Amino acid sequence: MYAWIESTHVLTLMLSLGMLFVIDLRMLGVAFPNVPASTLLDRLNRPMVIGFVVMFITGFILYYAIPVRTTQSIWFRIKVVLLIAAAVNAWLFHRQIKASDMSWDNDAKPPKRIRVGAGLSLLFWAGVVVCGRTIAYDWYDCHKEMPNFMYWAAGCVDELAAIQQQMQ
Repeated sequence: MYAWIESTHVLTLMLSLGMLFVIDLRMLGVAFPNVPASTLLDRLNRPMVIGFVVMFITGFILYYAIPVRTTQSIWFRIKVVLLIAAAVNAWLFHRQIKASDMSWDNDAKPPKRIRVGAGLSLLFWAGVVVCGRTIAYDWYDCHKEMPNFMYWAAGCVDELAAIQQQMQ
């Protein structure tokens, strides 16, 4: 089942982030300058949100399958921080769009605050994808010999306790 859930997670990631990237590129003024921003949002927002919901559900199931190893992954911890940053950015981004009068809807280049939000979205989600992919590698797993800082950063409680015991 793990492989099926992981495959679903990756496929819905491609669906939702593909649509998000199209929206963000339009909001940056880089792609689809002749398409009104509101039209693009109306057409892509619902399938993008559906993809995100499925992606988060499958992501939670993947986490639930191996919670200790996942929690101790430095990449997972960075990914969670980036997910929170992406969520806050998305909330602010949509709030700014709704608060605007959309007079820029047909402009090839949206206002600066919209472009900044779109750029941050691309940056945060690219980081989420990279960190999510690197969770599979055990570069910083607790069972390996590594610097004390990495034991702390990865949450290796047993290893940190052993080091403190040796120091006493």
